[in-house]
Amino acid sequence: MPRPSFSTQLLTLWILIAVLCGLLSVAIWLMLSSALSERVIAAKQQAVAACTAVASRYDLSMQRSGETNTDLMHAVLDLVLIQTDGVEGGFWTSAPPSKAPNGFIAYAFPTYGGSGVKRDIPEAETPLILRALKSAVSARQLQAEIVSSGTDAVLAVACPVSRHADLLAWTLTRARPPLGPYGERATAILAGVLAVIVVLALFLALTLKRWRQNLTRLEHALAPDGGFEQGKQLARFGERDLDPIVDALNRYGERTEQLKHDTDALNRQLAQAERFSTLGKMAAQIAHEIRNPAGAMRLKAENALAGDGARREAALRTIIEQVGRIELQVTSLLALTQSVTVHAREVDLRAWLDDIVHMHESRAEGRHVTLGAEVAPSPTQPAFDPAQMARALDNLLVNALRHTPSGGRVTVRTYGTAAEDGERLRLEVIDNGPGVSPVERERIFEPFVTGRPDGSGLGLAVVREIASAHGGRAYLAEDSNLTRFVIDLPWRPS
Repeated sequence: MPRPSFSTQLLTLWILIAVLCGLLSVAIWLMLSSALSERVIAAKQQAVAACTAVASRYDLSMQRSGETNTDLMHAVLDLVLIQTDGVEGGFWTSAPPSKAPNGFIAYAFPTYGGSGVKRDIPEAETPLILRALKSAVSARQLQAEIVSSGTDAVLAVACPVSRHADLLAWTLTRARPPLGPYGERATAILAGVLAVIVVLALFLALTLKRWRQNLTRLEHALAPDGGFEQGKQLARFGERDLDPIVDALNRYGERTEQLKHDTDALNRQLAQAERFSTLGKMAAQIAHEIRNPAGAMRLKAENALAGDGARREAALRTIIEQVGRIELQVTSLLALTQSVTVHAREVDLRAWLDDIVHMHESRAEGRHVTLGAEVAPSPTQPAFDPAQMARALDNLLVNALRHTPSGGRVTVRTYGTAAEDGERLRLEVIDNGPGVSPVERERIFEPFVTGRPDGSGLGLAVVREIASAHGGRAYLAEDSNLTRFVIDLPWRPS
């Protein structure tokens, strides 16, 4: 099973971080929010119990109803509230006129954590306390008011004091965060940590995006049709991890290009060596091919010297024919020993092929052979050396017309075809002659291999050389009923 890519691993890590941050945030919020109602209920019970205890304790401590004893009030508040942490309270009267501001008579906060004794009523919560007191006065029973703010809540409880018509006791407390007195600070710190994690996740996401873009660019450059395959240098990405890879690939490309040049040079040297090797074999064969006509010419010349005028004229004709045979052998030999230089240009296939076929029509008519041409339509024109390819096609046509019987047919066909290395041009010469024997099929393109006694065996070798010079090849197709010679070339050779 293949391992996931590095970018996939980074993406998975980023998704996990994002999911964990979200789950952690939701968990903290649910913990703080869901516990608020429970904390409010507990705080209310504590404040109600404290308020009831203060009112009843003061009521029991007074001997005469309606009497106001401020010192006793403070003593009762200190005695009761010291037992309930975080609860403050006092006494309030609704009877006018009151010497105390807003009707507050006594106040105490025994568990206050600050320095000294706290005796001033909290100003921020005064409206809440007064609202609870006035509700209790109207209802003549215990009343509670609650104000929630986020994860915190403030509760004020007011309860009437028995046997004192205008006197009420009140308590005030807060539903504290569940994490203790430093809960809000801890929550803020945790929120800051979450924010940092989110920022890191965003940074990781941007880094991942940049990485994916760079990897995509690198992948496109390394694709079969990318710039790297075309010999172009890869541009650096500015990434500390990717740039060494890019540099290594560029060095590899340079070495590959150098090796390619060296290989081309060695191939040229090898081809030259093969050509000289072939030349040695041809020298022996051509000596035999020239010696026979030369011997025939010598014999005819001796007969001419000893004969009359008619005999001399016949001898001279024979000598001229043998000289032409020798000249043809020498011309074909020179064609093989010299390198084929290709001057490629765009060619109108129809006009070019019509000219070649037209030059062989008289020979075809003389042998009672039908000669035709077929050109497949194409949106673009191929590029090759028209003169060299005309030589190759001439050799194939001469060979086909020689082997096609009377009443037969020779067809020249050209068309384009698609291949893995690009579009290619096919030129085919097809005849319905006797074909090529299996023994000769393997060596038919070698010099001096021929199936005719009067043949030189150099025509097909020239065809092979010209096709190779264009970056293509020449071969005999595997057809059972027809003889089909094929020249296969790049549509536009480099």
